[in-house]
Amino acid sequence: MPNSKKDTAYQLTVSGFLITLLGAVFFSTKAIFVKLAFKETGVDAITLLSLRMLFSLPFYLVAAWLGGQKEAIKPLTKKDWFYVCLLGIFGYHLSSLFDFIGLQYVSAGLERLILFLYPTFSVLINTYFFKTKLNRTQIMALVLTYLGIGIAYFGELKIDNSNPEFYFGSMMIFLCAVTYSFYLVGTGRMVAKVGATRYTAYAMLSATAGIFLQFLLTRKLSSVPLTPTLFWYALVLALVATVLPSFMMSNGMKKIGSNNVSIITSIGPVSTII
Repeated sequence: MPNSKKDTAYQLTVSGFLITLLGAVFFSTKAIFVKLAFKETGVDAITLLSLRMLFSLPFYLVAAWLGGQKEAIKPLTKKDWFYVCLLGIFGYHLSSLFDFIGLQYVSAGLERLILFLYPTFSVLINTYFFKTKLNRTQIMALVLTYLGIGIAYFGELKIDNSNPEFYFGSMMIFLCAVTYSFYLVGTGRMVAKVGATRYTAYAMLSATAGIFLQFLLTRKLSSVPLTPTLFWYALVLALVATVLPSFMMSNGMKKIGSNNVSIITSIGPVSTII
């Protein structure tokens, strides 16, 4: 029996690692597709973000229904709903909005460099607020990760002092990293209680509602350039850089915890280069 338990724990750890790693690679493609969409369509951040969530919406509606069937052993309390919705707004409305705005002014490579400060933020939040202790392996992984990122992005740190919007874009990406780190920490604590599928679907639907509301208040439907190119980019963003990685990350977090997920997802900047 002890060996059986150890084998099961090992399998969960390995599967959690692989799922998280693959999710991080998919998630890292977002910056590339967003930059290409801006360049080829001239669309603004909130419009592209709204289309991304529009194409994602059917998948999250189905997931919410399926998750409710499988994981609704215990119904969500009002407090659960509040935290799930709040985390969804932080992680995929505010964070994505800051990211898309920032990508209008900085390169995809530099965006990845700034954005992937969030693993450290997540670990610090867990350590400071929830008294989660880092083990030696996690500390070494963080050190090696950031050493690798620094080497990989040495050429990306050429700051154009003549472009004041560069600093604005960098600040937007930094805010994206901060808000996403809170989402990641909160997800690690809620997903075990709510269920990975149900949590992801409800959080993303909350973010989608917020994004749609912002679009309706600040844009007109007639202003959206209805071109096949724009719809293609929005669809790829929805499937490859949103739906798939969001479920992978939640499932990975359920298996190995938010600290380990934070560290593993630091592979994102390197995968963006590749």
